[in-house]
Amino acid sequence: MRGVTESTAMNERPPLVTVEWLRENRDDPSLVLLDASVWLDRAPEGQIRGEFRSGLDQYITSGHIPGARFADLFTEFSDAEAAHPFTLPRREQFEAAAGRLGITPESHVVIYDAIKGQWAARLWWVFRTLGHGRVSVLDGGLRRYRALGGTLETGIAPYPRTTYRNKGTPGPYASRADVLDLVARRTEGTLICLLQPDDFAGIISVRSRAGHIPGSVNLPFDTLIDEKDNTLLPAEELRSRFRAVTPLEGERVITYCGGGIASTLGALSLAVIGYGNTLEYDGSLADWLSDPELPLVTGR
Repeated sequence: MRGVTESTAMNERPPLVTVEWLRENRDDPSLVLLDASVWLDRAPEGQIRGEFRSGLDQYITSGHIPGARFADLFTEFSDAEAAHPFTLPRREQFEAAAGRLGITPESHVVIYDAIKGQWAARLWWVFRTLGHGRVSVLDGGLRRYRALGGTLETGIAPYPRTTYRNKGTPGPYASRADVLDLVARRTEGTLICLLQPDDFAGIISVRSRAGHIPGSVNLPFDTLIDEKDNTLLPAEELRSRFRAVTPLEGERVITYCGGGIASTLGALSLAVIGYGNTLEYDGSLADWLSDPELPLVTGR
């Protein structure tokens, strides 16, 4: 089936499932469907950066896939006490948030969003990194679901809460020290920036300094998406896109972007093609720029 990996470990689920698969498996009692949408409002006059806001209002009033629960990446599934927005939550915070959504360690969590899939990918990465391997992204998200004739419901459907205790082993993610080792060539690998080309080059920027981490290569996240239906490209095309910037011969690949959102679509794509030696830089440029001594470079 297009968009579904061929094999996974027993305690995991494929990184992608299709809308057709969702229709066939919607009555599975272990399945929990989550809407992870976050919206970016236009920048106020005189400012260059807009404000992120929760997608809860749209979920309630504009509608969501029937039975879907809303997962708040602003507060519930990010560490609100961290220095940067959307930082990986603490394990106990994650467990409490999962329990409030009625999730158990045995649940197969399927996540979508109403944008290009980057928010669904971010929440997928949070679940995977904190040890919940039974998690997938709905390929194409709400846009693909509606294009195939899917209906929506409004309001908030009731569901029972649970006491979630994560039995899985947390996965690794890249720290600033890991990135510094790669930049200094103390370790071997490739640093991939998923920002848009002009942002990568420093021509435009919504941050305090423009440019990218030295040694990075650029692979804009939306080049991994089929614009016709909002799905990820087929696995062979994804592999080709990545091989244009790194050999994919076992080297470590670290993905990053402005704040660790768009780059998780890169992490998801690498999982789809079965490439294992990869880490996501949580915090990304938001973390890097918090140290004014760390360099950025411009140009393509």
